[in-house]
Amino acid sequence: MRLKLVCAIAAGTVAVSAAPAVAHHSFAMFDNTKNISLTGTVKEFEWVNPHSWIHLMVKNDAGATEEWAFEMGSPGQLAAGGIKADSIKTGDIITVTARPMKDGSHGGSVGMIKNSAGACIGRCRGGLDAGPAGAAAN
Repeated sequence: MRLKLVCAIAAGTVAVSAAPAVAHHSFAMFDNTKNISLTGTVKEFEWVNPHSWIHLMVKNDAGATEEWAFEMGSPGQLAAGGIKADSIKTGDIITVTARPMKDGSHGGSVGMIKNSAGACIGRCRGGLDAGPAGAAAN
């Protein structure tokens, strides 16, 4: 009887502690049928869990500077793809290709990043710089 109680408590503890690990937000806020590419100056690169972020200052058509925020994978995912904490620095000029926000706000989900010379920072993903998303989506 005592062994059953110990096993039940252990199983319950594992189940409760695993629940946060499987929880994750939806990506429904991004328009996976479209791509945007914006060039600007890095304001901040947040190397944080659960998702890293790039804050990019971009000039709009009227010449005013606007801040855009792009969500990325976790630091572990980025490192596996060749991006490190110091790969993107404040003041760098980069081009971000992303899936935009459905609501039109200034943000999106990063697909590809290129430096000012046009070289990829991390992996370049096929299909993300060639118009609307298709089978080559994230």
